[in-house]
Amino acid sequence: MKLRVQLQCKNLHEYLRELSPEILDRLYNHPATCLAVYRELPSLAKNYVMRMLFLDQPLPQAALALWVKIESQKDHDECVLVLAGLRLWHSQQLQGGLQGYILNPVFKDNLRIALLGGGKAWADEGSTLGPDRHARDIDSLDRYAIERWEVILHFMVGSPCAAVSQDLAQLLVQAGLMKSEAGEAPYITSAGFQFLLLDTASQLWYFTLQYLNTAQSRGMDLVEILSFLFQLSFSTLGRDYSVEGMSESLLTFLQHLREFGLVFQRKRKSRRYYPTRLAITLAAGVTTTSSSPSSSTSIPGTGDAGFIVVETNYRIYAYTDSELQIALVALFSEMLYRFPNVVVAQVTRESVQQAIANGITAQQIIHFLRTRAHPVMLKQTPVLPPTITDQIRLWELERDRLQFTEGVLYNQFLSQADFEVLRDRAQGLGCLVWQDVAHRVMVVSPHGHSEVKRFWKRQKSNA
Repeated sequence: MKLRVQLQCKNLHEYLRELSPEILDRLYNHPATCLAVYRELPSLAKNYVMRMLFLDQPLPQAALALWVKIESQKDHDECVLVLAGLRLWHSQQLQGGLQGYILNPVFKDNLRIALLGGGKAWADEGSTLGPDRHARDIDSLDRYAIERWEVILHFMVGSPCAAVSQDLAQLLVQAGLMKSEAGEAPYITSAGFQFLLLDTASQLWYFTLQYLNTAQSRGMDLVEILSFLFQLSFSTLGRDYSVEGMSESLLTFLQHLREFGLVFQRKRKSRRYYPTRLAITLAAGVTTTSSSPSSSTSIPGTGDAGFIVVETNYRIYAYTDSELQIALVALFSEMLYRFPNVVVAQVTRESVQQAIANGITAQQIIHFLRTRAHPVMLKQTPVLPPTITDQIRLWELERDRLQFTEGVLYNQFLSQADFEVLRDRAQGLGCLVWQDVAHRVMVVSPHGHSEVKRFWKRQKSNA
């Protein structure tokens, strides 16, 4: 089912291709970046890179074309575009005027280091600081990551117990996931609701993209923080790393990652940090927004994918103890009862129209109910009762029937002639919004009000 509002979640290569050549060339100075980019290449492109990794001379394009069969020409052309777009290789003229390809020398040297060893360590291990008295095991890191990420999701659905930093709240607004009006707390948008329907790996990558888009406006070095993210993706779960030698920009970034649940740091001034599973799997889940979450990438706190039963009397039974899922259901329904393992809610005209006023579409509500349907409901055809889905759509159409336009009301005319003169003038200016001839009432748009008012004053003075 295609939703009306689609999040534009670029994969790693789409994001990198939009960067300037200068930034890309600086990125390839880091072996971790080169390995991460190589890992996400199409299989055929990987083959090309590996066969050219130890060639110092350009390879003729004609020779490269012989590596694939004629029926695979489309795949070959796609790989050529990908490698050129990422500046992984360059076209170079050979002796005799032939064209050839040669790998980007910076990328080639650093990919060799990443694959064969050598070079400087990507990150300083915490062993240089001695044993950690407050060491964290893998289970506690997983719990910490889930708790921190859930705080962000709870904040998005308006849970009163969830609080985030001003920086993070501003990022959610800039990303279009939440909306903020003067003097009011931020509330979720249509894009934000769809964001909550994604699996955790896709949520993390989309959120990271929004952060990267604002990095330079924060005064941060984009290359530095991107390289650090890729280094984290190759770190070892459960091992601590030192912050020694980090720039102020990276230390600030580390505090943001701490709030996202990507790293654990006991205190802000602690000299060591632990990457969590969310950070390590980040670069592995960036190419697609998978709809089949694995155990490590499913939405935190939801061990039950199908937990909702919808009845024809507009009652919803949510068999879950997840505070996040309950808050999601509450976005478009009225809560009636809550028990230890089940919540009862009612879909009403008011609750649906309030959700639509906040930017959530009827199709998104139906999509949510269908994708979270209990196994018992999945045996039905259709899964959701048609009376429910049709009514939710009708409530949306009912709200969309009205169109609000600002205007200035003109009434209490002394004669029909006065009314018609002023109405004709407003029509001539193209600012007449509405008229009622019988009651001598008309509405003029705000931008035309001053001109109509001046005309009426002149008309009265002449009379």
